[in-house]
Amino acid sequence: MPSQTPDIVTTERRVTSAPGRRSGGLGAGPRHALTLTWRSLLKVRNNPEQLLDVVIQPVLFVVLFVFVFGGAVAGDWHTYLRFLLPGLMVQQVLFATMSIGVMLSTDITKGIVDRFRSLPIARSAPLVGAVLGDAARYMISMVVLLAFGGLLGFRFETGLLPALAACALVLAFALALCWIPAFVGLLVKNPQSVSGIGFVVLFPLTIVSNVFAEASTMPGWLRAWVRVNPVSQVVDAARGLMLGGPVAVPLLATAVWGACILAIFVPLTVRAYIRHT
Repeated sequence: MPSQTPDIVTTERRVTSAPGRRSGGLGAGPRHALTLTWRSLLKVRNNPEQLLDVVIQPVLFVVLFVFVFGGAVAGDWHTYLRFLLPGLMVQQVLFATMSIGVMLSTDITKGIVDRFRSLPIARSAPLVGAVLGDAARYMISMVVLLAFGGLLGFRFETGLLPALAACALVLAFALALCWIPAFVGLLVKNPQSVSGIGFVVLFPLTIVSNVFAEASTMPGWLRAWVRVNPVSQVVDAARGLMLGGPVAVPLLATAVWGACILAIFVPLTVRAYIRHT
């Protein structure tokens, strides 16, 4: 009898993987994705330590850069706080996108994806649910950073609605960018590799930008990169919406970068995920 077990398992998977069973009719895919989004949120609720990076790290970065480097860069920390906070918000949210790659890699290594494969759910639901669930981390990071900045004296100079638009823009760009670590998480052999690769890519991308200093203070060869860096475009748009200044050009550039990232990495990620399911 033990020799027949693989055949039984294979049969069960074929039955549960049939198109009719997986789709569940029109509208089933979004419903399944929202259910698995809730799963991601429950994981955070049951394991609040997963939020340490998006709660502690923003505060540490503000304290480090504003009080240690603020006087040297801008003359006083109050002036530097005004300049830094919108850019730091972008950086922290982009760093938070690494978690989705770690989570997907963990699900693969622990066999969670195999369990999803045996369920009568839309094939893309776990992937979409993971992306939507991760958005909660991005919003928490922004709230913590802006709240701490507010305690130190940071104020929105353009009003509440433009500031909310800046937060929505950063969130939208993060949701586009998170497909890159998601793709990496489906390719690597262990979750630790996702964090390593993400740090190697994101750290220089955010440091060599206008998050911490104006591009005009940099050498010409570096300034050229900073001005086309997608992170710089998002930061310029966020600063314009929060503090005043040009918005149209960086907003358009951000939209173009986001659309290009989605066009390239969504198909690649979906294809990589299908190979595992």
